Amino acid sequence: MNPAPPLSPAGASVRAVQDPFHGDLLEVSMGPHHPSTHGVFRMIATLDGERIVRLKPVFGYLHRNHEKLGENTSYLASMPYTDRLDYLNSMTNNWAYALAVEKLAGQAVPERAEYVRIILAELTRLLNHTCLAGFLLQDTGCSGTPLMYAFREREAILDLFEALSGSRMMCNFQRFGGCRLDPSPDWLAAAARLVERYGAFLDEYEELITVNEILLARTQGVGVLPAALAVNAGVTGPMLRASGVNHDLRRVDGYGLYPRFPFRIPLGAHGDTYDRYMVRMLEMRESLGILRAALRDLPGGPVFDPKAKLRGFRPKPGEAYGRIEGPKGEIGFYLVSDGGPNPYRYRVRPPSLINLTVLEDLCLGHTVADAVIILGSIDIVLGEVDR
Repeated sequence: MNPAPPLSPAGASVRAVQDPFHGDLLEVSMGPHHPSTHGVFRMIATLDGERIVRLKPVFGYLHRNHEKLGENTSYLASMPYTDRLDYLNSMTNNWAYALAVEKLAGQAVPERAEYVRIILAELTRLLNHTCLAGFLLQDTGCSGTPLMYAFREREAILDLFEALSGSRMMCNFQRFGGCRLDPSPDWLAAAARLVERYGAFLDEYEELITVNEILLARTQGVGVLPAALAVNAGVTGPMLRASGVNHDLRRVDGYGLYPRFPFRIPLGAHGDTYDRYMVRMLEMRESLGILRAALRDLPGGPVFDPKAKLRGFRPKPGEAYGRIEGPKGEIGFYLVSDGGPNPYRYRVRPPSLINLTVLEDLCLGHTVADAVIILGSIDIVLGEVDR
């Protein structure tokens, strides 16, 4: 029986391997509990000296049968399950699923509800990108200061979500035909105050981080994703735009009422880790502009269509795909109805999983330390990867 491979202090197993093209190589298994893997994830890296010549991502440790559950659960009862996909961004998960069901049933949504959805989606984008910046700096070996600054702002947004939905992370807020609750005037005032001060936080954060020489050295030219590969691999979201591809579903599909709001789509020039960081920082500036306009122009009226049917909901036989521009990229739900109370087929298109497929391409030729930063710049959540 072969002896077990030795374990490094970081919890990675190491073994020597022979390769006819590279000679003696070292295989390092990082995970599934490595502290830098952003979840229960494993990377098997084959090294020629310090350089990665092969990298195999291994996941599935968190698989919990989300899609099969959706096929054995009523349409409405599946809404809280969507919270558990990208558990940082439950509000956008809810919206993508609600949009798919509304397309399937031909359900209208009141104008005020569309505005509230946009407000919550852009607050979620702020939350996600702020956390990404903090985590990325942590992965480069920074002290905990940038991460704590990021989490301080994240807590303020979660306070708003808790005040509105009753939950900080698993919000279960959207409904087919609108939203579960109408934001109060006090809540809207608190959201407006947060938006007005968030620009000052971004100024301070960028002054501290964006031109830091260590960040520049660790991220510029590292993990370059060519535009052609990004498109062919189905990459979406900030990763795709960092490679210079102008594709944003808020503009392409114009779902909700996004066509009413002017905003720029930041693009990168090199597709490296630094561009992926900067695109997210610039997107937050655009989100603040959308939020100001949405809070200023929020119309009156109901946030839920009184004709919408939740209990005993049975859409006509058919199929629909609803997708939105989530903080990590395109999150979509494909539903097939046979006229019953449950979907006949329930399928999730998760951006974290699709974006993760190019990890090896980004890491080849780089060091293990670079691979940790590259993984961080992809911005994955394992609840969405494994489902």
